[in-house]
Amino acid sequence: MAEAEALQLKEEGNRHFQLQDYKAATKSYSQALKLTKDKTLLATLYRNRAACGLKTESYVQAASDASRAIDINSSDIKALYRRCQALEHLGKLDQAFKDVQRCATLEPRNQNFQETLRRLNTSIQEKLRVQFSTDSRVQKMFEILLDENSEADKREKAANNLIVLGREEAGAEKIFQSNGVALLLQLLDTKKPELVLAAVRTLSGMCSGHRARATVILHAVRIDRICSLMAVENEEMSLAVCNLLQAIIDSLSGEDKREHRGKEEALVLDTKKDLKQITSHLLDMLVSKKVSGQGRDQALNLLNKNVPRKDLAIHDNSRTIYVVDNGLRKILKVVGQVPDLPSCLPLTDNTRMLASILINKLYDDLRCDPERDHFRKICEEYITGKFDPQDMDKNLNAIQTVSGILQGPFDLGNQLLGLKGVMEMMVALCGSERETDQLVAVEALIHASTKLSRATFIITNGVSLLKQIYKTTKNEKIKIRTLVTSDKTILYSVATTLVNCTNSYDVKEVIPELVQLAKFSKQHVPEEHPKDKKDFIDMRVKRLLKAGVISALACMVKADSAILTDQTKELLARVFLALCDNPKDRGTIVAQGGGKALIPLALEGTDVGKVKAAHALAKIAAVSNPDIAFPGERVYEVVRPLVSLLDTQRDGLQNYEALLGLTNLSGRSDKLRQKIFKERALPDIENYMFENHDQLRQAATECMCNMVLNKEVQERFLADGNDRLKLVVLLCGEDDDKVQNAAAGALAMLTAAHKKLCLKMTQVTTQWLEILQRLCLHNQLSVQHRGLVIAYNLLAANAELAKKLVESELLEILTVVGKQEPDEKKAEVVQAARECLIKCMDYGFIKPVS
Repeated sequence: MAEAEALQLKEEGNRHFQLQDYKAATKSYSQALKLTKDKTLLATLYRNRAACGLKTESYVQAASDASRAIDINSSDIKALYRRCQALEHLGKLDQAFKDVQRCATLEPRNQNFQETLRRLNTSIQEKLRVQFSTDSRVQKMFEILLDENSEADKREKAANNLIVLGREEAGAEKIFQSNGVALLLQLLDTKKPELVLAAVRTLSGMCSGHRARATVILHAVRIDRICSLMAVENEEMSLAVCNLLQAIIDSLSGEDKREHRGKEEALVLDTKKDLKQITSHLLDMLVSKKVSGQGRDQALNLLNKNVPRKDLAIHDNSRTIYVVDNGLRKILKVVGQVPDLPSCLPLTDNTRMLASILINKLYDDLRCDPERDHFRKICEEYITGKFDPQDMDKNLNAIQTVSGILQGPFDLGNQLLGLKGVMEMMVALCGSERETDQLVAVEALIHASTKLSRATFIITNGVSLLKQIYKTTKNEKIKIRTLVTSDKTILYSVATTLVNCTNSYDVKEVIPELVQLAKFSKQHVPEEHPKDKKDFIDMRVKRLLKAGVISALACMVKADSAILTDQTKELLARVFLALCDNPKDRGTIVAQGGGKALIPLALEGTDVGKVKAAHALAKIAAVSNPDIAFPGERVYEVVRPLVSLLDTQRDGLQNYEALLGLTNLSGRSDKLRQKIFKERALPDIENYMFENHDQLRQAATECMCNMVLNKEVQERFLADGNDRLKLVVLLCGEDDDKVQNAAAGALAMLTAAHKKLCLKMTQVTTQWLEILQRLCLHNQLSVQHRGLVIAYNLLAANAELAKKLVESELLEILTVVGKQEPDEKKAEVVQAARECLIKCMDYGFIKPVS
């Protein structure tokens, strides 16, 4: 019975296949496979299902099914040929060649097999030629870069090409195998910033995701040299070297998430020694006078990111223990720096704060009280060791260190305040005539009082000191700082009131079933206040806007950092987001300086606050003219917050409005497109083009339509081994008109920019011609026009491709459209079709008739 049913299902599958219903055919063959054990029938079913896989472009499945048929019968010529076709599509040309070679041996007179043999042989030769030409290209790039007489634009192009090549796995390996590391070291030796930068970025790409290469590069370049490059004053250079070190650390520590097998695993047995050496050099950088402020910041960033455990469930905190034992005193030295003193190390505005964050992270990463006691003792010894009645500058460093620790682990800082001599030294500094001493003392008192519930010591002893300084000092900055401890809550209170007025706090979702259950158990169920309904909220928002609340918020954002706490920033971001809800109000918000005020809120503060502010920026960027909303260079600061919303952890509305904002920005200038590209938004935009949600897919495709005008984005489409162009072509075949319009626009611009992409378009999917014909017949004129532009680009690419198009139904479509009388609406469409026909005439494929 089962065998009979299996045969029946096979015949049913054959009928579906003849009707081109390949999914139904696959289903029938799959059901039949479960019912039979007959080897001949099994081979036939696998072979037939492989044919379905080829038709639906499921090439991995097709190759697998064909292999199963061949396992049963090694001379199954149909299965061999189908596996050959699948492997060819998967790019495994050598394996495909072997299969068709066997087919040709079994049937030497079969012309189809002979033709496939010739084609695959040509493709393999071409692949080898390209591979060898890549070697020569790499060599040529280095020759241009190392030749002092090379033209500047040629050097720049060679440097950029080298960087791009280094980011691709195949390219990185080619550079590595072509003595590239030695040549890159020669670039570093030139000491010319643009060449050194290119070398560093190329090395960074080569290290990413490859432990063996990272190890070789680390030992070839040497950690001391890498650190000296990061120590320079040049911010761009310092950041690039930081990225190189991070790539090396990720590869050595296994953060690249790759599996290492065979030779590579044998090459790299233990990376702990290298990682420890990197950590040691980074700690040395912290206290070196030769290191710039930028370099010190990057060293602190690397330590912050890589030393503490990312997950406290991991037992091993040996890296933190090593840093505490060998580097805590160095970190404390950075925290204790006073910018006004001659002995101060080179710093930026962020250096001391980064050091405080590192101290906080290290302290949190300790597992037990003995470890925390050891940490505290090192801090105590360092601070008390600084006290010197003969040297006020040392005392200043000691109090500044306490101030820095208070910005990190507050409990530890509060304990240090109780050390003998600390309060006395604060009193001495407060009474000093030197303004630097007074300012350091005031800052320490302010940080000590940030958590009022636990700042018992300072509340008892510090207020009188602040009053004394306020009365005696003539420095307005110090006067303002002394007022902070009593006045800093004012902004918080105002922000809280505005949050309540706009109902912009997070509201928990009410589950009706739980409400019913609470009522049944006679529990109190809080009900929504009538004035919390949307109509009343909208009314309050209107009144706030009319009263000039945006100007007030902008002033609050500009307040002194000690008054404007992160919690206050979060509240202000919530208010802004609520005010931006209605698109009609966004013009008013921009006019009153809301766009400018939101940028710092989106870059600094709590994670929640930054997301809320970024979302408000996205709402403004989506509908406003960027030149007006974010004038001048400020517009470039908007990009990063918007890109941060392209995250799976953000909700759909945030994703959607961020994409709309980026679409608007990317349509303004190539400099903005370049900024979006550098913020690594491209992979995220591509991911949303795969989304099932129609609006997200549409927004992402529209954004990509603007982004393809950028040369670096075009190069990504030109690169081999990706499906970017295929995705755009397939989106042109979607039923959604808006998605089609955006995808067709992107494809029109790509094919106009590069003839290679015209040829590539015909290879990425077998449906390309059908999709193009549908575009050229589309009932929406904008989509039709874009389809005709694509057709013209393909015709102009080369004669062979043009001939293929002329031999298809496309010529008839072009003729019908071109013969129409062009009215005002259809003028562009008809003209585009006629230009296509003129191109065909130029080739001599068609002749004009009277």
